[in-house]
Amino acid sequence: MPRKLLLATNNPGKADEYRALLAGLDFSLVTLHESGITMVVAETGQTMEENARLKATIYAAESGMLALADDSGLEVDALGGEPGHRSARYAGEDASDADRVKYLLSRLASVPGESRSARFRCVIAVSTPAGVTSISVGVCEGTIALEARGSHGFGYDPIFFLPGLGKTMAELTPEEKDRISHRAQAARGVPGAIQAVGG
Repeated sequence: MPRKLLLATNNPGKADEYRALLAGLDFSLVTLHESGITMVVAETGQTMEENARLKATIYAAESGMLALADDSGLEVDALGGEPGHRSARYAGEDASDADRVKYLLSRLASVPGESRSARFRCVIAVSTPAGVTSISVGVCEGTIALEARGSHGFGYDPIFFLPGLGKTMAELTPEEKDRISHRAQAARGVPGAIQAVGG
């Protein structure tokens, strides 16, 4: 019987990505919903690492399982690294993905193409119920497109342009995205993080 690893997210798109990225792990992956956990952990940290640690340690203690939580975000150089750890709340608490994309593009309306460098960063925390935690980080470099393109993915994917591929993240197939994304890179460090916490 494989051990259980709690995916501490209520985002179905993110959960699906993790199921694909962590398919080789000798763990049964379960979500908060599947575990009957309705508690919401407020992301009060000032960095992505603080938020990932916070969620992983609290959900691990609550569930009695090894827990994996992440915080990921978009860092735009012309905006001083914003939206960063506030990416999901950048256009307001109840904003949709489309609202966030529209707001970010409006903030960059006067910024020329060569100055629109950005990166997606993902910080994954793996924690035991006792609070022993290990971190894995992934980064994907790109630029912010002038307009949204593509129908795959979620969040800021439609405006995150990958110059080497000539496509936005939302124009990639899920398989292509899982090879190069920030989340994919961070996920490669998960087996080592699990080992580091004695999981």
